[in-house]
Amino acid sequence: MSVLPLVFTSGWASGVNAYAVILLLGIFGRTGLTDEVPASMERTDVLVAAGALFLCEAVADKIPYVDSVWDAVHTFIRPVSGAAVGALLAGQSGDSMSDLTAGAVGGSTALASHFVKAGTRMAINTSPEPFSNFIMSTAEDLGVGGLVSFAMFYPEAAAIIAGVLLLLGLALIVFLAHRIRRFRRRRAQRREEKRLAAMARRPPD
Repeated sequence: MSVLPLVFTSGWASGVNAYAVILLLGIFGRTGLTDEVPASMERTDVLVAAGALFLCEAVADKIPYVDSVWDAVHTFIRPVSGAAVGALLAGQSGDSMSDLTAGAVGGSTALASHFVKAGTRMAINTSPEPFSNFIMSTAEDLGVGGLVSFAMFYPEAAAIIAGVLLLLGLALIVFLAHRIRRFRRRRAQRREEKRLAAMARRPPD
């Protein structure tokens, strides 16, 4: 299963920015840097469409709350893209791993990383300043580009990094969810205390 590390890494990256993955893999294949990419991903129309959609995401992903709407729309797109890329990579390499298995690995990994991305952005959007969205989006773009490029030459090491990032992201989501629930409970408690205090101060009829 020599292609499995690349499938896993591309799945993780697809959950963050599916269009960047398709664009990068297509460019790598078209320039002859790798023979793992199928010809269908190297086509000019595919590269142009992926590049245009990547630019749209690069803008939308940096605007508070717009990024969450964009993530919601891509809840279905990113896992499907990860599955399709995984199946194509497995088919192109002639690996013993079936296209169905590769698609399942790529799709499930993309779904998990998309969940991390969307959940993190929802938490960041609670911040009153807009710069955290821009910083996080830029870091994600650089991370996807760097890790997919790294995977072309060192797929096993890239897969390990992607796995660590995915586990850290899931742990962060659990932590943030716990903190948000605790904050909401405290806010509800303070509101109830204020309501009771106001009732206590109210003169009797």
